[in-house]
Amino acid sequence: MSSVAPVRSSDDGSGPARRAGRAVGRALHRPITGPAKGIRRATHAHGAGESGLGKLIELHAINGAGDMMITVALASTVFFSVPTDEARGRVALYLAITMAPFTVLAPVIGPLLDRLPHGRRASMAAAMLARAVLALLMSAVVATGGLQLYPEALGVLVASKSYGVVRSAVVPRLLPPKFSLVKANSRVTLAGLLATGAAAPVAAGLNSIGPQWPLYGACVIFLGGAFAAFTLPHKVDEAKGERRARLSTHEAHSKRPGLRTVSRSVLCGLLANAAMRGLSGFLIFFLAFLLREHPLAGQSAAVSLGIVGVSAGVGNACGTAVGAWLRARAPEVIVASVLCVTLGVAVLAAVFYSGVFVAVLAATAGFCQALAKLSLDAMIQRDVPEAVRTSAFARSETLLQVAWVLGGAIGIVLPLNGVLGMSVAAAIVALGATMGIRGALSSPRHHPQQRASRPRVA
Repeated sequence: MSSVAPVRSSDDGSGPARRAGRAVGRALHRPITGPAKGIRRATHAHGAGESGLGKLIELHAINGAGDMMITVALASTVFFSVPTDEARGRVALYLAITMAPFTVLAPVIGPLLDRLPHGRRASMAAAMLARAVLALLMSAVVATGGLQLYPEALGVLVASKSYGVVRSAVVPRLLPPKFSLVKANSRVTLAGLLATGAAAPVAAGLNSIGPQWPLYGACVIFLGGAFAAFTLPHKVDEAKGERRARLSTHEAHSKRPGLRTVSRSVLCGLLANAAMRGLSGFLIFFLAFLLREHPLAGQSAAVSLGIVGVSAGVGNACGTAVGAWLRARAPEVIVASVLCVTLGVAVLAAVFYSGVFVAVLAATAGFCQALAKLSLDAMIQRDVPEAVRTSAFARSETLLQVAWVLGGAIGIVLPLNGVLGMSVAAAIVALGATMGIRGALSSPRHHPQQRASRPRVA
């Protein structure tokens, strides 16, 4: 009897029912694990996984998805749920209560975060957690659009931009070998855009159930982001050898470098980008009301807004992708070129105003804004000393956000006249184009004696 082998249901020790269960489990998991593995391979490619950049890319995707959820919830309450005149008043109130105080708070964000060089992961996690809590609080009042919604929206805005400033400061510390800052920022930005686009239909579906449901979704996403922030490498919190940079300095003998004292081309590039960011804020608010009152020919207001929004989004994504290819070119020339192209399209839109030109301007502005921002990053990487580079990114991001707020304020108070709006857009871009051309003329390309002292942009 002892020589009789035990009976087994199969060679691997599992019966038919267990094998069938495993097969079903694999089939159910494959639609989730397959895309997840593909995303992980893409975000961790070319050394990004080893350096930690891949984790930052994923964190920024989480950030973009959560912000889109909140945007959809607020837009449905503040803008789409009421007549145009009342919506304009609500948006003006939104700007007054949220954006106006933010113009005062924004310049403080950079210096404040400079004092937390050893807590960058905690700062990003705190920004995520704060938005999770605020989204939950907003869900209780978003249906009625009560006044308490606006201070909570201000808190979300401040937390979002605080995250953005820290993220810009973190990128240089996570560069893989032979990776330029432009390419790294291109990947991070593109991941945020893709996540935003993927989250938009989900947020719209949740909003059809109730305006509070996208906020519930945002709360869950930001809670996940708070945990993801701590998965970044510990070197993110290292601040050895870093000092704070200023936008300018009044002391001629000052040894502390600032963006103004480092290079005229950096300052001109920053002001040119501020004009592009101001144009973005202006077009968002102005066209939102213009197309609601005067839709594109043969289209409804919602479809008109969708066409312009998709045009701008596609242009921005294409500009981000092209930016990686242009990473070794002269950034000053790129900034001047894209500003001039945008100016030309804005002038055409003002002279031959039509729905087609509005959509083309939105796409051009999105494309050129992405290229201009990536070129500014390249100039800061080249001309700003490494000891103060992360602080310089914080300052530049703060100034660009203030420009966006000011552009949005102009868009909300301007009469709803298409030709007038496109003319104002052209004037904004003209200021930026002037600065872009000045920066190109002061670049090393036009001053051979400066070439030896400036390293080539990687």
